[in-house]
This record gives sequence, structure tokens and C-alpha cells, in this order.
Amino acid sequence: MTSVQVDKQHDGNEAAGSAPEEGYQRGLGNRQIQMIAIGGAIGTGLFLGAGKAISKAGPSIILAYAIVGLVIFFIMRALGELLMYRPVSGSFSEYAREFLGPFMGFVTGWTYWLFWVVTGITEVTAAATYVQYWNKGIPQWAAALVFTVALFGINLISVKLFGELEFWFSMVKVTAIIGMILIGLGVIILGFSDAGDTASFSLLWSDGGFFPKGIGGTLMTLQIVMFAFLAVELVGVTAGEATNPKKVLPQAINTVPWRIGLFYIGALIIILSVVSWTVFEPGVSPFVAAFAKIGLPAGAGIVNFVVLTAALSSANSGMYSTGRMLRDLALNGQGPKLFTYLSKNGLPTRGTAVSVAMMLVGVWINYQWPGEAFNYVVSFATISGMWAWVVILLSQLRYRAKANRGELPQSEFKAPGAPYTSIFALAFIAMVVVMMGVDKDARISLYAAPVWALILGVGYLALRSRNPDAFAAGKGGDRAGQTGQEAVKRGTKG
Repeated sequence: MTSVQVDKQHDGNEAAGSAPEEGYQRGLGNRQIQMIAIGGAIGTGLFLGAGKAISKAGPSIILAYAIVGLVIFFIMRALGELLMYRPVSGSFSEYAREFLGPFMGFVTGWTYWLFWVVTGITEVTAAATYVQYWNKGIPQWAAALVFTVALFGINLISVKLFGELEFWFSMVKVTAIIGMILIGLGVIILGFSDAGDTASFSLLWSDGGFFPKGIGGTLMTLQIVMFAFLAVELVGVTAGEATNPKKVLPQAINTVPWRIGLFYIGALIIILSVVSWTVFEPGVSPFVAAFAKIGLPAGAGIVNFVVLTAALSSANSGMYSTGRMLRDLALNGQGPKLFTYLSKNGLPTRGTAVSVAMMLVGVWINYQWPGEAFNYVVSFATISGMWAWVVILLSQLRYRAKANRGELPQSEFKAPGAPYTSIFALAFIAMVVVMMGVDKDARISLYAAPVWALILGVGYLALRSRNPDAFAAGKGGDRAGQTGQEAVKRGTKG
């Protein structure tokens, strides 16, 4: 968003919750935002990745998910405070630009864009692999191409259609987890099925205790658990297109605790009470293992369908996010001007098209060279995703300090316990990054970061030489702050 647009947005109309002057249409309703928020917290990290975490930590993985879930809630409340101060589609990069400087906005926007491009590549490729469960005769490249083109077409029609598709993708995931929990409870309490004789809550501590691999084993799974929550912040990108952001976004964010409690902690408690943790293996879905133990042969097919929808949901979200991020960068002179274009339906189609093209190239590369070089690129998604969380927390700390000094209007949705909760979350993320460096399996995620930093540095210098105003001290951020100060003087909320 340009500084002129920032000025316009902070008038009385925006405070009332109307659309900011970004050109987007308010096409995402409460029902869709709620499901996008739920879907962002449920993905292949739970349906597939939890198997590796369970094998490393045993039942104590439940505690790991609870702790990380608390940190995620702190991050989301920090984001909520910023969103209520200024709900914009640029979200993370806009707040970084205002509170941390133009360079940080540049880094955050491009890093989050890359995060979703890489994620889109991996998810479309994964979706094509899942299809082969039913028909091995379908070439992987063909399925990936069909999925990519179909999702791209949906993102070209309207933001409302995007939201509707995400609603149903999330419904599939939610229904599957609730169904698993209910079936598991029936097995434990009523004792039916092949697992009825051994299923018991005592399995949570009977096979080697609650910490069978020790506290260290549990700590080493924290990075796996953190990665499972990547994309939970996506709800922030929808701020510029939510029908009533002042009402809808706080509701969505406040559902984070019960979502994590039910869909992660609740599901894992049931699964680990139906099947001993010793049965689970890396690369095998804990849901599939539980269904097999219960004696439901269709369980593997059900889980495969759910994971397929989770992958397509993530790819769909990636296409949505990348176009908005590229347009935000372009509006601030930190990206090619051609990305400022909006279709008659208010969609950043050029940015989305370029991002999808890169996803297709990535799918082809993955097909041709599925080796270590590509894995290094894919692994960067984890680091870039956490970078967005760090920027959210740092921006919220800077905003809260200014608001407390009366320089900016107070948010209508303050993060409880801040700034201490935000500082704790930052320290926790730092600890996880250190542990990633210790763990040889996770260390690969750190290798790509310096390469991307070098690319960003070169890009920054090149763009600054061509457009120094876009990176001048006070660009955008000071203008937004000045407008906020004017709102304080007028007694309005910016």
C-alpha cells in the first residue's frame, strides 16, 4: 500500500470497518474466514508429519503440541492487535514496513511470497502423488498440471469462490478428525473392534512412561511441531478482503486455543490411547495406523483423500497469498509495477499468474531432479514461514510501545499479557532455530537461508538504486504513523 493509500485508510470510514483504499473487494464472509483460520492450522503436518514426532517423543508429543499451541496463540493475538489497528491485505510486510523500516518490509514481503511459492510446489506435487494411491497409471506430472491449472482458474474468478473452496477443504479435514475422535472414544469406552481389548488411556504412560525418550527427545520434536502450524497466520492476509474485519478477524483468532485443543491435542490423545506409540513410524500417518488397528480397511483410503484435500487447500492458499504479496510490494515501489494491476473483479491476477508459473517450473524440476538440490530449496519454507511470525511479534512490540506513548491509537483487540507474551514467543522461536542446528535431520532447513539472504541483498541494492524513494527512511511507515497521530488528536480510532 502506498503512503497516500495509508492516509486515506486512516479516516473515519476505515475506523468503522469499511474497505480500505486498496482496490480489493470485501468478498470473504464470516463463515469462510472462520474455516480459513481452521484450515490454516490443520494440514499434512498433523495427518502425516505427526508419525515422525510420535516415534521420537512418544506420548509426550501431546505436551509438545500444547506448548507450541500456546506460542501460536500468542503470535495470533499479536497479529490480531495489528490487524485491528490497520486491517490491510499486505499484512506482515505492511506492518514490517511501518514499524521496522522499508528494508524489513521488502524482506518480509518477498520471503513470504517465496514461502508460498515453494509450499505450492511441494503441495501440488504431493497431491499428484496421493492420486496414484487410487490409480498408478496417472502420470504424476499430469495430475500436478491439472491441479495447478484448476486452482489457478478458481483464483482468477473471484475471492468469494476462493473462500468457498477453502471452506469445503477445511470441512473435509474437520469432519475427518472429529470422526476419528468419536470412533476412537467408542473403541476405548465400549471396547468394540479389533483394538477394543487393548485400547485404553493407560497407553499414554504404560509403554515406557509419558516421556519414553526423555525430556530431550520431546524437546527435539518442537521444530517438527512448529512446522505443523505453518500457515496459521494466513488469516491475516485476508484482512483486506474480509466483509467485516473488525468483527470477523478477532472471532477467528480467538478460536485458535480450542482448535488446537480439539484437532491436535484431542486427536493425539485418542490415537495414542487406541494404538501404542511404539507402533508409529516416520512417514506413516498415525491416522492410517489407528484405522488399521481398529479394523477399518477403508481407513487408509479415507486418510489419503483427506491429505489430498489438505495439499490442495495449501496450494490454493499459496496462489491467493502470492498475488497479494507481490501487489503490496509493487505498490510500495519494492517490486515490478506490473503487479499493481487488478482485474475488474478486484483480483491481482498478474502476480498470481507469475507465481503459478513458478510453481509449474518447480513441479517440473521436482519431476526431473528429485534430489538433494531441490530438497534444499523446499526446506527453506520452514524458515521463511517462521520469519513471518518473528516479524509479526517484533511489529506488535513496536506498535504497542508507540500506542502506550500516545503516538498511535490503541488497538481494539489488545494481545493479553503483551509485551511479555510476545517476548516469550520470540525467545521460543529462537530456541527452536538453535535446536534445528543441533538436529542433523532438521539442519538442512538452515542451509538455504544465507542463499536467499544474498539474493535479497542484491535485489535490494538494485531496486534502491533505481527507486531510492521506496527505501528512504520513513517511507510509508512514518506517513502511516503520522496519520495515526492525527487520529489520536481527533479522538478517533485509526
